[in-house]
Amino acid sequence: MYLHIGNSKNLRTREIIGIFDLDSSSVSATTKKYLSAAEKCGRLESATEELPKSFILYGDGKNTKVCLSQLSSASLLSRTEIK
Repeated sequence: MYLHIGNSKNLRTREIIGIFDLDSSSVSATTKKYLSAAEKCGRLESATEELPKSFILYGDGKNTKVCLSQLSSASLLSRTEIK
C-alpha cells in the first residue's frame, strides 16, 4: 500500500517509520540537529514548495530518509487507516 504525501510523491507504507508534526517536534534541539544532519547528508527531500507542516521518516532499515510534506500529520495518519 502507498501513502500520498503531496505533489505526486508516494511512499510505501511498510517503509514508513514515523509521521511527525513539524511545529511540535522541531521545538526539540535533538530533532533540529537530526533534520540538519539529514539535510547535510542528502537524506532530506521535500514533497512541497509550500511551508511544510509535517515530516515523514522512512526507509528500508539500512537507509533512512526524511521527507517534508505540506499535509498535516493528522491528515497523513488518517490516510493510512484502512476503512
